[in-house]
Amino acid sequence: MEECISVFDMLKIGVGPSSSHTLGPWRAAERFLSELRNENLLPVVNRVKIDLYGSLSLTGKGHATDLAVMLGLSGQDPEYIPVENIDAIIKSIETKNEINLGNEKPIPFYFLQDIVFNKNFLPFHANGMTFTAYMTDDSEYVSTFYSIGGGFVVKEERINAKKKTQIKYAFPYPIEKAAELLDFCKKENKSISEIVYENEKSMRTDAVIDHELMRIWKTMLECMYIGCHSEGILPGGLNVRRRAFDMHQNLIGLANYDSPQTWLEEIRKTEVKFRQILKWVSCFALAVNEVNAALGRVVTAPTNGSAGVIPAVLMYYLVIENHNAGEKEIKQFLMVAGEIGSIFKKGSTISAAMGGCQAEIGVSSSMAAAALCELMGGTPEQVLMAAEIAMEHHLGLTCDPIGGLVQIPCIERNTMGAIKAINAAELALETDPKNAKVPLDKVVDTMWQTAKDMNNKYKETSEGGLAIAVNMADC
Repeated sequence: MEECISVFDMLKIGVGPSSSHTLGPWRAAERFLSELRNENLLPVVNRVKIDLYGSLSLTGKGHATDLAVMLGLSGQDPEYIPVENIDAIIKSIETKNEINLGNEKPIPFYFLQDIVFNKNFLPFHANGMTFTAYMTDDSEYVSTFYSIGGGFVVKEERINAKKKTQIKYAFPYPIEKAAELLDFCKKENKSISEIVYENEKSMRTDAVIDHELMRIWKTMLECMYIGCHSEGILPGGLNVRRRAFDMHQNLIGLANYDSPQTWLEEIRKTEVKFRQILKWVSCFALAVNEVNAALGRVVTAPTNGSAGVIPAVLMYYLVIENHNAGEKEIKQFLMVAGEIGSIFKKGSTISAAMGGCQAEIGVSSSMAAAALCELMGGTPEQVLMAAEIAMEHHLGLTCDPIGGLVQIPCIERNTMGAIKAINAAELALETDPKNAKVPLDKVVDTMWQTAKDMNNKYKETSEGGLAIAVNMADC
């Protein structure tokens, strides 16, 4: 299926801990409310039930899926809700046994009864959910959604597919595969980021594109800043201690700053030997995913579980590689990353419930490697090679979260994905593309085949790997 995927589809602002298990169900609840409004049914609803299936059921508690659907049904927007208000909203629903549907119609709601965790899988996708509204006349309205990764939500009939295809054909450079992207770069003598920018301009003004790209970066930077300045134990029961705080203190010492931007500038003054570089990159990635694990605001890039890789690598470039870099390079980086992510989404998957962690950390590392390579002067051929190298060395990576939480091994995996991305970019820069043996499209295909061959217990079910080797009691 051909579809248009914008940079802003691949890089979305939302709330942790999971794009497929938190952000997706949240957006599905919003869409369900829209359907009720469109059918003029909202005023006559007197009860709502949510059935969660497959991976959403098996790891939904650890991923706050139940909280996400309640927040979505309450009319809250994950992009703008003050995260400090989340606990109070949930507590109010649970203590009053009432939900304010769409923030306009209070109805009885018993979350232990009205959110049902079904271990069976729906056939269309591993992340299925069905919303049922019961009316005052005893009629029902039922709608089923699937969270397919990265916060993307679809229905089986794919109502939006035609619309997306039409937008795609409005693109001056419609792209499904990496080979097509490279052909456009050669034909137009443009970089990958320039091709992406032209496509984005077919949907938005220059001012909107620039503003939104910088809003994404500022959210990433703020997330790293918050993570590096927050200490304590992460919620969920694993008693995972935040590490970014201590690592950051050891690296920066008594530096003087009062905002994320002045913090960035202070980091530029620190020592940058190899060990310090490894620690800084790891610290940035840890910080983001600790914020994510605590239901903080992050940028889905391309998922929440892998949200730390791209900001960590971009921050590395800004504070270590190029102290003169600014908005131009930031926007360039994000556009390249978004395009590589879209190629993986169209040709494979970005859902761990479908493909294991190769679909999340692997894709994010590939996105970051490509983006860094272009900033470091790589040709389009080298940029695609960097993306290929990064994914090649994540193939087969399983998703086995302990306790169904996006904490172990997820948080540390972001540090590994970021380091691999930097290494992949450097390898590509030192390689003549004529000598490359594996094109990016072949790796995308291989990743999808690997996903299909992978045992389901390694696909975000917490039924295999570390999830059963280490249990909650061990922690």
